Amino acid sequence: MNAPFERAFPTGLQWINRYADLGDAFHTRLRAQALPEPRWVATSPAAADWLGWPRDWWTSTATDALSVFSGNAVWPGMDPLATVYGGHQFGVWAGQLGDGRALLLGEVRTPHGGVEIQLKGSGRTPYSRMGDGRAVLRSSIREFLCSEAMHALGIPSSRALCLVASPQPVLRETVETAAVVTRLAPSFVRFGHFEHFCHHGQPEALRRLADFVIDHHLPACRDHAQPYAALLDTVVRRTAEMVAHWQAVGFCHGVMNTDNMSILGLTIDYGPFGFLDAFDPGHICNHSDTQGRYAYHRQPQVALWNLHALAQALMPLIEDTDLALAALETFRSAYPDALMRLMRAKLGLRTREDGDAELADAWLALLARDRVDHTLAWRRLSQLSADPAQDAGPVRDLFIDRQAFDAWAQRYRERLARESSVDVERRTAMDRANPKYILRNHLAEIAIRQAQAGDDSEVQRLLRVLERPYDEQPEHEAYAALPPDWAHSIEVSCSS
Repeated sequence: MNAPFERAFPTGLQWINRYADLGDAFHTRLRAQALPEPRWVATSPAAADWLGWPRDWWTSTATDALSVFSGNAVWPGMDPLATVYGGHQFGVWAGQLGDGRALLLGEVRTPHGGVEIQLKGSGRTPYSRMGDGRAVLRSSIREFLCSEAMHALGIPSSRALCLVASPQPVLRETVETAAVVTRLAPSFVRFGHFEHFCHHGQPEALRRLADFVIDHHLPACRDHAQPYAALLDTVVRRTAEMVAHWQAVGFCHGVMNTDNMSILGLTIDYGPFGFLDAFDPGHICNHSDTQGRYAYHRQPQVALWNLHALAQALMPLIEDTDLALAALETFRSAYPDALMRLMRAKLGLRTREDGDAELADAWLALLARDRVDHTLAWRRLSQLSADPAQDAGPVRDLFIDRQAFDAWAQRYRERLARESSVDVERRTAMDRANPKYILRNHLAEIAIRQAQAGDDSEVQRLLRVLERPYDEQPEHEAYAALPPDWAHSIEVSCSS
C-alpha cells in the first residue's frame, strides 16, 4: 500500500457526531466489548466506493482497521454510542428497546452526504435487556450479503461495509461463534425512536428528534406550513415505495416491527428475511412468526399499520388529526401506484392501460396456483415473443397447467401488440427489471456452512454474483438455478 494512503486514512476522514449532540436522553456513550481473535470474512468494494474510500482500505496495517471494525479500537473522531428507542413488536407495545447489540461509531462525510457507520454484534449495551449483545456468524453473513444484494437490486436499503468473525462462542439454539457486521446508512433513526419519546411523555425530546431528521435528512419538509405533518407524509411515501419494491422482487422482511422501520424508508435490520422461491402469497419466512403476521402478502398492510403507530407518536407535534389522517391516506394511492410502475416494467410495458393491474394479478395467480419459482418465471417471461407462432417453451415449461398459461399468454400478447412492442427491445428492458440472481436461502446456507468451517471464499464469491443481479453471468449459471430439495427444510427465525 502506498504511503499517501497510510498517512491520510483514517486521519483524513471528517467525522461528524450529530446524533451524539442530541443529548443524553437519546443515547448512551460506551465502547464495544472486546472481541477475541478477530479475522476478516469479507468486505464490500461497492460499499467502500459509496463512502469514497479506497477499495483496499481494510488492508492497511497502519490504520488498525481490523481492530476498529471488530470493536476492539476506535479511530480519532469516533464517538461510539447506543441509541434508545421503543416499538411495537408483533403488534404489541414492547416498551423501551434500543441498540441492544449495535453501536453507532459516528458519521462520515462522503460524496453522497453524511453516512452513519454502525457496528452490529459489538456486545452488551444498557438496552440489551437479557441479551448478550452479540451477533452470530450465521446471521451476520446473511445481513452482510443481503444488504449489498438489495442495494444492487435498486431497493432502498442500509449497506454493509465489512464482516469480521471471531471464535468466541455465542449461545443461541446451539453454540455458535460471534461476528460483527458494519452497517451503513444516512440515518438509523426508526419509527420506534419517536414512539419512545411520545410514550414517555417527552414532547420536547420528540420535537428535537423530529427537527433533527428534518434539518439533516428531509429539509424540504421545513418549507411546509406544518413541517411535522410533511415529515409524516414523506415517510409514508418513502415506505410505500420501499414495500412496493419488496413485493415486486419477492422479498419478505420477516419481522416488520415498528422498531425495525426506517424513518427514511430504507430496508434495515436483516434478521429472518427471505426471498420467495415458489410463489406463495401467504409465505411466512420467519419461523418465529407463528401467527403469520408478517407473511409476504401482508407486508403492505403491516407497513400501513406501522405508519399509523408513527403518526400516533407524532401527534403531539402535528396536533391536527385531519392532517395526520391525510398523510396516512397517501399510502393507499402511493403504494399501488409504485407497485404498478414496477409491474409494468417487469412486464415490459411502455404504455399504461386500465387493465394492466388485472393482467399482472392474473400472472401472479398463475404463479401461485402452480407454485412456480418467482424469480425464474419473471426472468424467463422476457423470452416470450409477441408472435404466437414462436415457441414459449422457456417460460411455459415452468407451469403444470399449460392451458392456463396459454390463455394468459394470449392476453399478454394482445396487450403487447397494442403498443407495437418489439421483442428484442422489450427483452432488454425486462431483463433490467427482473433479476436473475437473488440471495436464495440455500445459497446463503452454503456460504454460511463453508465459513463456519473456516473457508470464507463462498461469501466473497456470492457477494460478487449478487452485485450484478440483472446481468447474464454464464460462469455463475448455477446460482440462478432452482433451489435443491434440501432447501425447503431451511428455517430462519428471530435468532437468525
